[in-house]
Amino acid sequence: MEAVNALGQALAASSVLWLSLTLCTYLAALALYRRAGANPLLLPVLTGTAVVVAVLLASGTDYRSYAEGVRPLSLLIGPATVALAVPLVRQWGRLRALWLPLLLALLVGGSVAIVSAVGIAWALGGSWETLASLAPKSATMPVAMPVAERAGGLASLTAVAVAITGIVGAVAAPPVMRLLRVHDPVVRGFASGLTAHAIGLARELPASPTAGAFAALAMGLNGIATTVLVPLILALWPLRG
Repeated sequence: MEAVNALGQALAASSVLWLSLTLCTYLAALALYRRAGANPLLLPVLTGTAVVVAVLLASGTDYRSYAEGVRPLSLLIGPATVALAVPLVRQWGRLRALWLPLLLALLVGGSVAIVSAVGIAWALGGSWETLASLAPKSATMPVAMPVAERAGGLASLTAVAVAITGIVGAVAAPPVMRLLRVHDPVVRGFASGLTAHAIGLARELPASPTAGAFAALAMGLNGIATTVLVPLILALWPLRG
């Protein structure tokens, strides 16, 4: 029994257990998502995250230990991000024709996302730390977390806000698009990438290469815009704590 306990503790302290749990949970969630006909309520990032969080809570494992265990996965973020340029290059002709409307949509959408998050938090009595943490919530997590920290926010709170924003955006996008009768994959993809970052991209890419390409474009451009707009908007905010 002592040997079994020692083995369990060794696995929990290594990356093997958490890497295996994360990958197996994602594959199972992806299979469920596809079997359910791509039901937005069963997004793998939503169901998979829920399972992992439940395991962490049940085992009493803190997030820092888990993050350290799955650190090897973070090494894949760079190559995966670069690979997103491949479908975008194939849309170069449409991109050149639409660069001005896309730029305006980026500036308006990015600004509204920041101002609305900060404004709602401020109206509810949130501290400056909370405001700074929520401001970059619509950017992808590798961008949002350092931006929030430099503004005086908490990276952990930002990570939660980014995840919730992406999940809600990916779930809400299909019915909203249908309600507004938006069928153009360029518009749908750019809107999803702008508001729901990587999760919106993951939702659009399997449905349409064009939508996926413009979702990737929006996610990347919004990351750049967020690094500029968040400090500017927070500096001009009338009641800084």
